[in-house]
Amino acid sequence: MSEHLCNLSTGDKVYFYDKSIVIYFQGERKVLSTSLYNGGYHEDYTAVYNYDAKQGAGMPCEMLADTYVEHMQLVSKRLALNPDKVSGMGTAASMENAVVETLSFKELTVTAIVTGGIETNGGRAGDPADYYKPMPKPKYGTINIMLLLDCDMPEGTMARALVTCTEAKTAAIQELLEGSKYSNGIATGSGTDQTIIIANSESELYMEGAGKHSKLGELIGKTVKNAVKKALAKQSGLTPAKQHDVFRRLKRFDIKAGDMWQSYSAQDAVVVKPEYLLAAEKLAKEDIMLVYTSLYAHLLDQYLWELISDKEMQMAGQQLLKVLAEQYAVEAELIDEGTLAAMLAAWQKQFNKIIAHRLQQTAQEK
Repeated sequence: MSEHLCNLSTGDKVYFYDKSIVIYFQGERKVLSTSLYNGGYHEDYTAVYNYDAKQGAGMPCEMLADTYVEHMQLVSKRLALNPDKVSGMGTAASMENAVVETLSFKELTVTAIVTGGIETNGGRAGDPADYYKPMPKPKYGTINIMLLLDCDMPEGTMARALVTCTEAKTAAIQELLEGSKYSNGIATGSGTDQTIIIANSESELYMEGAGKHSKLGELIGKTVKNAVKKALAKQSGLTPAKQHDVFRRLKRFDIKAGDMWQSYSAQDAVVVKPEYLLAAEKLAKEDIMLVYTSLYAHLLDQYLWELISDKEMQMAGQQLLKVLAEQYAVEAELIDEGTLAAMLAAWQKQFNKIIAHRLQQTAQEK
């Protein structure tokens, strides 16, 4: 399948073919790439691309050579591109789920082409890591961004544009409250994200600022944030609606409905697991439960960030559990001490207490 996706404001042509999205330059461009393959700053490239490295749906990524760079050189040849005059990124995300987002202000235009998914690889900067090797091994980007800036600029401004672009990506993820898979924190990206910034060397418009106080920075921020959110929604269904679930919000604290069933079943041997899970899934999405649990989780974050003390966390947490208990007409669970473990244990007991109350009411009505 091949498709002409669009023409950019620079005149550059964007095509989808051979599981890849390729931007063909129609003139001189400045390129700043984070890719291992022909990364860094260059002014002599003819194209850049993003390609889906999966062999097929649900299948692992392909490797055409012993090293990632050699593999990407072969991919470039397969795309009929000069391997020495391009930079490319690999990903496990599908190109069919790519998002093209464009914003303009007067004669300035910014376009972001994004693929992404962080359901299995999302992490927070500073999370524990175990990869330490001097030679690169194959890694495929999870959120890949090609950002086209229809203006000229110095090299340093391109580097600042990369920073602004990264901040926007992180803002998109944090606004979705997607958790890290390697810590209790909110994710800031994935461990394999890649970005390529392209500036139009032939433009008469010359910009020296790409930070948050500049109009270029504003356009980068809005364009990238919108595109990342849309790409995550298309690739894995990560949306505000999906996040309206306490188990999604507390997943980063290792709270799971299946584990909570084990604790519940020890107190109630009559209720079968599917009956409990159905009740738990319904309660997890209810407005009152979601709102107060979200506030509860933010207390945990502020405690871990050392913004509030253990006593303050315990005090405020107790008040939130009291409100939940009153809303669902059950007794409030007591938080034993101001620790993360005690806070999580109390919330789980409160949740299960509400489930028990509901199931008892249902049994009495039958």
